[in-house]
Amino acid sequence: MTTTEQPPVAQVKQPITDDSIKVRQLSHYQFSWVAGEAGQPGTWTLQLVLDEGAWEEVLTVDADDADNLQDMLSTASTVFFDVGRRTLMFGTTVVGAA
Repeated sequence: MTTTEQPPVAQVKQPITDDSIKVRQLSHYQFSWVAGEAGQPGTWTLQLVLDEGAWEEVLTVDADDADNLQDMLSTASTVFFDVGRRTLMFGTTVVGAA
């Protein structure tokens, strides 16, 4: 190898982009309720702020789910969100520790 030659560079098949990250950590969340038409029920939404704002997701949930999710989110120390499957995952527990 002469002084002007460079070693070969590894070929990267896919660069890492925001869209290629499949699981993100929940940083903040906010529940909202939007009134329905007169005599109709309202709509609950849950806004997820993921990876300190790198990604956001808004989920529409019913009242029972909103109540259950509030309970889980207020007590979990770590929550992850699978973007592709739209799934919340509440922390990690060592097998046999629960």
